[in-house]
Amino acid sequence: MIGEIEVKVMGETKKIPIGSTYQELSGEYVDLFKFPIIFAKVGNSYKELSENVQNKEEVEFVDLKDFIANKAYVNGLIHLISYASERTFGPYSKIYVMHSIDKGLYITTNYELTSKRLDQLKEKMMDLVEQNISITKCRVLREEAIEYYKNKKDFSKVNLLKYNTHRHVTLYKMGNNYDYFFGLMPSSTSVFKSFDLHYLNNKGFVLLFPTVYKDEIKPYEHHPMIFDMFSEYNKWAKIMKIGRVPDLNKFVSNGRADDIIRIEEVLQSNRLLMLARDIVMNRKETKVILMAGPSSSGKTTTCKKFSMYLRAFGLEPRELSMDDYFFNRENTPKDANGEYDFECLEAVDVKSFDKDVKDLISGKGVKLPTFNFITGERVSGTEETFLGENEVLIIEGIHALSDKILTSIDKKKKFRIYLAPLAVLTVDSHNRIPTTDIRLLRRIVRDNRTRGYNAENTLSMWRKVRLGEEKHIFPNQDSADAIINTTMIYELGVLKAYAEPLLFSVPSDSPNYKYATRLINMLKPFLPITSDAIPDDSILREFIGGSCYK
Repeated sequence: MIGEIEVKVMGETKKIPIGSTYQELSGEYVDLFKFPIIFAKVGNSYKELSENVQNKEEVEFVDLKDFIANKAYVNGLIHLISYASERTFGPYSKIYVMHSIDKGLYITTNYELTSKRLDQLKEKMMDLVEQNISITKCRVLREEAIEYYKNKKDFSKVNLLKYNTHRHVTLYKMGNNYDYFFGLMPSSTSVFKSFDLHYLNNKGFVLLFPTVYKDEIKPYEHHPMIFDMFSEYNKWAKIMKIGRVPDLNKFVSNGRADDIIRIEEVLQSNRLLMLARDIVMNRKETKVILMAGPSSSGKTTTCKKFSMYLRAFGLEPRELSMDDYFFNRENTPKDANGEYDFECLEAVDVKSFDKDVKDLISGKGVKLPTFNFITGERVSGTEETFLGENEVLIIEGIHALSDKILTSIDKKKKFRIYLAPLAVLTVDSHNRIPTTDIRLLRRIVRDNRTRGYNAENTLSMWRKVRLGEEKHIFPNQDSADAIINTTMIYELGVLKAYAEPLLFSVPSDSPNYKYATRLINMLKPFLPITSDAIPDDSILREFIGGSCYK
């Protein structure tokens, strides 16, 4: 007779046969989830469904609405696309994951793409889903993995594995295709029920999927300014021969990291300088410059530096923060959890803000308020402020691009700037670096330096920050007149030294432990870069310290 073990599953205690897998156990609970179950969660550890259940475990199951499971779901989809592409168009038909765009991923191919071919690719993917092909974890010698990718002519992974010093590496097998990803993977193709492919051009398409924020896959909406900015930076990265992490590592190992830092910083400053020049020379009616961006996008540094460049062309900028127009704390709206919602537009006294800005640009004096974040009260100003003929307002805030503010001011008098930290550097052909992760690492480092927060504190707050961005910032990005990319191609090599110790401090019993280890694994391929050559007016100084802007 087969022995039994006792486990608690989704709060229910039961006995199951020894040697049962999480996959077998999950069958009784699929009706509790909207999407297929991806992982089992034991404490703060995630388990692939092919693993065996252990005695006395407390097991929960998660679908793609869980953050870690969603990342694995997307990686699995990439594996599936790669395999389907080779099965449909030949063994050397390759895909390259480029960057995120409109809640999806922009993916290019090394073959001419048509809408008909994309339909064929999608049909093959759906066929592989129906076949329920196992996705098997394989531990192989690093040299064997390098040889395998050489034969496949996937030199992005060959170069990446050269910077891996482990004797063995973990690959995931789907059919006869092996791929290399960071983190766990779903156990079979049957889970990939929800996805779509949108044809974009003859070299690329967009992979769409449910996110932790939205269940439904909404029709793709093209954001031309963001897409063009990505394309511009990808061209620059190609010129510099730094498209992937191994390319950057090569510069570092050759002692040329400082060259990359100086070139990137000059280009960043030059873009701001040219934008300031364009406003002064070609947009002479501008009286209000509005600047917005998500958390840790470098708003403070960009605003200060941009003000300096405007002065160089004869304009005198006067900075104004929308935060000073918060309602008193007791009048602030609350979210579904009963907590004050400082992210929503309703937390701002838009009526007073609009009136003050309109009065200023009309030549009237205004007693500008300040918000006391300690007492939670808005304090009225005592002296009148006037906006001179040669002065412009620079207004920074998360709602600065909203079409619900400054509605009575002529459009010609307003110029909107969106700060977008866009990550163009990829790990290899299938592993990208999410822009969100760069911003999170920046915030972890800055929160620790300026507020004394540990990584656990910042990780715990991050989901709420992201929800606010999804609701209040990203929907307004298309209203911008200009977009500034505030990511430095070299910065993860620098942030590694600051962030890694903080991430390792997250305890294994923390609900954020898996998130922290995922970030640690993402940083592993980077060779460290010292901060010595980073100028004091760099955006990165806002996070690591040493900025000349206070």
